[in-house]
Amino acid sequence: MTELTNPSSPHTESPFERIRQTDPDGYEFWSARDLMPALEYTKWQNFKTVLIKAQIACENSGNDPDNHFTDASKMVAIGSDSKREVEDMHLSRYACYLIVQNADPTKEVVAIGQTYFAVQTRRQEMADADALTELSEDQRRLLLRQRIKVQNTDLASTAKTAGVITALDFAVFQNHGYRGLYNGLTADAIHRRKRLKKSQHILDHMGATELAANLFRSTQAEDKLRRDHIQGKDTANEVHYQAGVVCSGSSCDC
Repeated sequence: MTELTNPSSPHTESPFERIRQTDPDGYEFWSARDLMPALEYTKWQNFKTVLIKAQIACENSGNDPDNHFTDASKMVAIGSDSKREVEDMHLSRYACYLIVQNADPTKEVVAIGQTYFAVQTRRQEMADADALTELSEDQRRLLLRQRIKVQNTDLASTAKTAGVITALDFAVFQNHGYRGLYNGLTADAIHRRKRLKKSQHILDHMGATELAANLFRSTQAEDKLRRDHIQGKDTANEVHYQAGVVCSGSSCDC
């Protein structure tokens, strides 16, 4: 059994942190061959199935998998001081996050991995927030819009696990989040308030502050759904509504 540690504790080091590497240019990455035993997979072919699912999820979220999953090789010992080259893959933090989301949920270490990479991603977001202050309003808006696109894909996947299945289910689910954040307004009502054309999307017509509030609303809802293993459409809708209420202190000029 892999040693399990609290990823937020300053006195322990996560097994996922121990296998983190840095390339010559200073960029962090994880080896798939190292991550495989950390997640208690013993066969590469079984783990490769998880890698493929994660790459598909990456592409579906609007990201280029080539930016997060890089083909590589690794020398492994085969006995008698001999080694051979085997297939490997270098992974970004986001790739690892997608992998643990698609790994065997019955493994306790997978839940630990989900927490670790969620915490690390949140820390990176906070560091990025500091960097955002140096960007122009348009630059911040474009960056946040792309992040919401990715985050909403993750939220949809988590909501589906909770029972939000059909397109209509998800539209209702999304409106609960908007209603909580916008004092009762649905997506259509926000669309009308902004005086947009039918073909225009409300998220494409928000300033950086409003986009940040919506990003926070989405991440808080996803975290609650996943952490508390929420089941049922009505309960999921209420979780999204309350996440919107929590974030409603932010300025949402619609």
